Amino acid sequence: MKSESTVVKEKQKIKCIVWDLDNTVWDGVLLEDSNVTLRHGVVDIIKTLDERGILQSVASKNEHHAALEKLEEFGLKEYFIYPQINWNAKSSSMLAIAEAINIGKDTLAFVDDQPFEREEVQFALPEVLCIDANDLSQLLDMPQLHPTFITDDSKNRRKMYMYDIERKNVEENFVGTQEEFLASLNMKFTISKVGEGDLQRAEELTQRTHQLNTTGYTYDYDEIDALRKSDSHLLLISDLEDKYGTYGKIGLAIVEKGQAVWTIKLLLMSCRVMSRGVGTVMMNHIMHLAKEANVKLRAEFVVTDKNRMMYVTYKFAGFKEVQEDNDTVLFENDLSVMQPLPDYLTLTVKP
Repeated sequence: MKSESTVVKEKQKIKCIVWDLDNTVWDGVLLEDSNVTLRHGVVDIIKTLDERGILQSVASKNEHHAALEKLEEFGLKEYFIYPQINWNAKSSSMLAIAEAINIGKDTLAFVDDQPFEREEVQFALPEVLCIDANDLSQLLDMPQLHPTFITDDSKNRRKMYMYDIERKNVEENFVGTQEEFLASLNMKFTISKVGEGDLQRAEELTQRTHQLNTTGYTYDYDEIDALRKSDSHLLLISDLEDKYGTYGKIGLAIVEKGQAVWTIKLLLMSCRVMSRGVGTVMMNHIMHLAKEANVKLRAEFVVTDKNRMMYVTYKFAGFKEVQEDNDTVLFENDLSVMQPLPDYLTLTVKP
């Protein structure tokens, strides 16, 4: 059914690199000598990965407070989100990091100087890319750590996750219902047509977003540019912000516009907003546009091992299967029922 692009078959890019500390980030063992020194070149590597939009964390068998204090002393603490500094198996720490960030295990890399630790992670989590700390000089040249583009969202990715951590801390201590908490965020959701300045981020979204993704289709820069210039297609991108800061551009939709039928070829939303109750906003907007245009609305869906939630989202929105071929489903909605916009956010649609 897909004719405009291809489904990703090559290994995914790394979204988060997890560092051991002793004899990896620094030379020496902290519990044996508090005067450890940073490994040559490691600061530049960490900062370069951060600029590329690759998240970083820590999995270290160490005394938690002392290790964080040393990272603070070196000016590196801010670069690591959800650090796991404990005496658990490194594979357990890797799982905790993947769960906290809400990314797939196959998008993690692990750097450690000890063969035993790398083998333990590799055995328990074969999807994880394990890297010998002795190969640090080659790290930045690895293709898995080279994003196609470095967008504004890439450069701010760590900061946006830091905002998320702050939100989670507030939510854990919030007294009230989930809707009351969401209302307290003062969320602003914006939908606009994909412009030239959005092309790199749009490509990045198709390649990085796998859970809240209806088809898994990927499009490169030139394909998206051609589609946005096409009269027979509608390309929409969305961003979200709240009182804590921006989530960045977090949603993308590609709609094929026929004379009598519109077909949603791709609808995706960043997993970072999964708990924000905004997953249906873009879809509902497309439903309203289709109704105004007096056309049928269909949607392609390709089943993957990660996107079950998007299938459920379509079903709850009134889409019904009209065709099924192996893992590919064609949905249709008669547009008789439209879900209202959630009360806890403000929607702005830009022309």
